[in-house]
Amino acid sequence: MAAVVSRIIDVYVFRRDADAVRFLLLRRAPMLRLGGTWQSVHGRIETGETAAQAALRELREETSLTPTRFWQLEFVNTFFVAESDEVHFCPTFAAEIAPDAQVSLSHEHTECRWETGADARREMLWPGQRRAIEEIEALILSPANCERYLRISGAF
Repeated sequence: MAAVVSRIIDVYVFRRDADAVRFLLLRRAPMLRLGGTWQSVHGRIETGETAAQAALRELREETSLTPTRFWQLEFVNTFFVAESDEVHFCPTFAAEIAPDAQVSLSHEHTECRWETGADARREMLWPGQRRAIEEIEALILSPANCERYLRISGAF
């Protein structure tokens, strides 16, 4: 029977430019699993960390960014990995950064770029990635009343 695990997080980073909201895309280094694909911040939850703590740590490690605001998403990315016979439940977060914040990539990525939601969804390989961006647009960036309930307060 496949194991069910939750030890990975995703963070979708966005900024509000003068003309549009743009999402950060990171190109995975070619020597790593899924090399060459575009993705969000993605990483493991370490022992003793909450999912939100892991998301903030991975955001800093992979991009050197600190959010101005931070949200949990209702969407939990679910995927199966046959090699390990595991079903993964991946808590997902959104992080807004200042428009002038500078990205500094870790060794896990070779390049980054900022794209509108529509363009970011076209670049993403997996349906779960596209759904996360759709949820951010619908629940955080729109006038929906749920943004305040998803916001995570605290020191970043």
